[in-house]
Amino acid sequence: MTGTEPEPATRTIRTAVVGYGLSGSVFHAPLLATDPRYSLDVIATSDAGRQAAVAERYPGTKTVPDGDAVLALAGDLDLVVLGTPPATHFPLAKAALEAGLDVVVDKPFAVSSAQGQELIALAERLGRVLTVFQNRRWDGDFLTVRKLLAGEALGSVTRFESSFERWSPDISKAWKADATAADGGGVLFDLGTHLIDQALLLFGPATVQHAELEARRPHEKVDDDVFLVLTHGSGVTSHLSMNMLCAQQGPRFRILGSAGAFTKHGIDPQEPYIVAGGSPLDQEFGVEAPQWAGALGRDGHLDRLPTERGAYPEFYRLLADKILDGGTSSALPLPVDPAGPVEVLKIIEAARELTPHS
Repeated sequence: MTGTEPEPATRTIRTAVVGYGLSGSVFHAPLLATDPRYSLDVIATSDAGRQAAVAERYPGTKTVPDGDAVLALAGDLDLVVLGTPPATHFPLAKAALEAGLDVVVDKPFAVSSAQGQELIALAERLGRVLTVFQNRRWDGDFLTVRKLLAGEALGSVTRFESSFERWSPDISKAWKADATAADGGGVLFDLGTHLIDQALLLFGPATVQHAELEARRPHEKVDDDVFLVLTHGSGVTSHLSMNMLCAQQGPRFRILGSAGAFTKHGIDPQEPYIVAGGSPLDQEFGVEAPQWAGALGRDGHLDRLPTERGAYPEFYRLLADKILDGGTSSALPLPVDPAGPVEVLKIIEAARELTPHS
């Protein structure tokens, strides 16, 4: 090749997003559209208003009504991203894998661990890439916790407290209002999948020692107020709480150790930044305001620990590395090994066994 010849074109990953609610419009589409190794070819939504929003924001992207219409285009695609209600994850992911596509499934991976395991086995048999969008592994506060735990400032950790609390007295989505536990409804399948996933990542395998699953809102069919106690094989106890009817929010994280503690309030800013119209490419994206820095140390001897920059684009960067390096034949890691989300589903199942009324 001479110096005047153009570089060979880099392969782009032809991608479809199924669903354009919060997941598709705030997370998947913006992250894909700003990564040059992907082309955002198709978005599936049956809602006319959302179709118009896609046409305005992504004028080169085709809209189709549903996942079946996406699968009909499988020969012109490489990757399908499922941002649909949980009960659809298993059938859509199975069909997409069988159509020869790599697949990203939003959390929860499926509505049962058996479904998740079946999808993993199918992907392995077909040689397709399969991963789960556990995006909060790249929250700035969680990245801060991981970095903190890699050091010795806390000593030996004894208790990990993690919570997602929101004031949402009304159920905003029709499918959530109608969903049962068998459909993947309730806050345990929603915010709980993040909290459990993070706890297992930090401290390893665990068993459920205690579970409280309550429905506080008048029209809630499953659970909107949940508290779990996990005992990890590493010796750490995790207290995980999620609540959709919380008028005063407590710490996002509180970690107690033999040498000190860490307390962090506030929620990662990446989601609200995109909702407000920002781009993942903006310099401010993922940067938390300094006043939300966590407190490290002991009462009377506290230091402020600045929050690491959030990094949701890292998920799709790692996925592109994997796919373009040869897919399942590549030694590069998946952004999220789906075996982890299966363990999350097993924790959810164990919690429900302890609370048979849920």
